[in-house]
Amino acid sequence: MKMDPQEFLDWETKRITLLAMSGAGKTTLANKLPKAKWFHYSGDYRIGTRYLEEPIMDNIKRQAMHVPFLRDLLLSDSIRISNNITVENLAPVSSFLGKLGNPQLHGLPLEEFKRRQKLHHQAEICAMNDVPDFIRKAEDIYGYKHFINDAGGSVCELDRPEVLETLAKHTLIVYIEIPKDLEQTIIRRSKTDPKPLYYREAFLDEKLAEFMALKNYPSTEAMPPDEFVTWVFPELYRSRLPRYRAIADRYGYTVNAHDAAKVRNEDDFIRLVAAAIAARQ
Repeated sequence: MKMDPQEFLDWETKRITLLAMSGAGKTTLANKLPKAKWFHYSGDYRIGTRYLEEPIMDNIKRQAMHVPFLRDLLLSDSIRISNNITVENLAPVSSFLGKLGNPQLHGLPLEEFKRRQKLHHQAEICAMNDVPDFIRKAEDIYGYKHFINDAGGSVCELDRPEVLETLAKHTLIVYIEIPKDLEQTIIRRSKTDPKPLYYREAFLDEKLAEFMALKNYPSTEAMPPDEFVTWVFPELYRSRLPRYRAIADRYGYTVNAHDAAKVRNEDDFIRLVAAAIAARQ
């Protein structure tokens, strides 16, 4: 969706998709928009509560079955296990994705890791394709005029142009670009707190081969899980940047993460997006 700054300011039902790398401040920016006026849609929340709900629960139950006390209670239907995914707490989704490496260090074998990656890939496609329906429901059921889509950090990895076409048709796409002076901060943060991530399979195969040759590991099950995640994040970061830029150039607009961080309220947000539109002209 493209428009000029005045058209955006006059747009009575603003519908925006935020795209960004993890750590760029996307969710923080979305939260500056009042929930009384804006319907907040989280791609990751939709993934966890709709498309990966059963696999996530199976994973939790599988772990519980290793504890004899819980095993007996589960087998006798004496207890019920549920997850508590919220927009602010998406840990069950991350724990399901897991990390590749030594099972004794809570890593996953390569085959199982790739299976979960493929499930996440399909789930993210479905969650983004749900955006038009949620735009309609947000207005028809709840009376929301404005809609913000907080898309997952791996949307640029989907390699499904039709998904981006759907988002661009129904929302204005805004990419939060991380400036050079913040890149090392993002990378350092990933090293101190390595999180499970989604990787395109071709990227994973290429970087995994590099890592194993560099570290001389005989198999993926000999790798410490955090070591691979820490090593590969800068490579993943660099590989995603041109993908995000290509999406913004073709379908939307770009704002600087520093400018996004200065947003205090809805008015600031509207001015930020209008300025990004004007900059493209």
